[in-house]
Amino acid sequence: MVGPCAKKHAYHYLKDNYNASQRLICKTLNLYRSTLNRTKTKDDRVTENKLKELASKYPTRGMDFYFGKIRMQGLQWNRKRVRRVYNKLNLKMRRKHKRRINRPYTEGLSQPIMPNVTWSMDFMSDVLEDGRKVRTLNVIDDYNRECLSIEVGISICSDRVTRVLDQLIELRGKPLQIRTDNGPEYTSNNYSLWCQDRGIKTMYIQPGKPNQNGFIERFNRTFREDVLDAYLFDKISQLQLTADLWKKEYNTGHPHKSLGRMSPEGFKNSRRKVIDAYEKVKAKMNGSPIVEPALTFSPPSMCWTLSEYFKE
Repeated sequence: MVGPCAKKHAYHYLKDNYNASQRLICKTLNLYRSTLNRTKTKDDRVTENKLKELASKYPTRGMDFYFGKIRMQGLQWNRKRVRRVYNKLNLKMRRKHKRRINRPYTEGLSQPIMPNVTWSMDFMSDVLEDGRKVRTLNVIDDYNRECLSIEVGISICSDRVTRVLDQLIELRGKPLQIRTDNGPEYTSNNYSLWCQDRGIKTMYIQPGKPNQNGFIERFNRTFREDVLDAYLFDKISQLQLTADLWKKEYNTGHPHKSLGRMSPEGFKNSRRKVIDAYEKVKAKMNGSPIVEPALTFSPPSMCWTLSEYFKE
């Protein structure tokens, strides 16, 4: 059954394309001329705006919820009117909305004063020459921007992430905290339990704010310019070998403005006396947690401890 609205559209189409009278077209469409000439008197703009506002704020709700909210706000529109406008706007078709994680980010992006305090991790994506997609897991130490690992694979799940971190901890010792984004590999129960079992604090940046993980983002840009955008790779092993060679060159020969134009290894070697002094102080204090807050923010207590040690 065709309604009056559709018949009006058909009338205007026939009137524009055929030389026929209004009476003949209306008789053909079974449309009353009074219906054709009737002007619209209802103004639903206020109702439409209200329903659009509710649909934007509550995208997973339906007509009954919206009508209840309208009545709670003191608007005396009847149910038939709200239903008519609701159907007109096609709000019965559910809108997809993106789920976001509410994580207030209170930790600032500060450089630690010792190694193995804060590590940063992030993923990068690229394609091989045959079109296969590959990912790289990049891990750096925020202290001197040293690249700790570049793991290449088709798919890198949370189990592989923790396996890479276990290998790094065996070689370098564990960090106090790891900064990441809100990717599924980092928010999984496997990764959270792994950090909890080893006493490592998880630091999640706010969604949509990669600048809060700026150290690894800057590293990613250098890695993409020097490796991913510079070469074509046939297979994963070729990319992994190139990444390992580049990592060695980066750690020993890449000058950083923030490190006084020194490479990560050069900066670490120039602070070797301070690092060794910290390790001895920590050994004397038997790993007291009093020292740990000083690793990032450098309070007077930590500075006093090191200065006293140098006096001895």
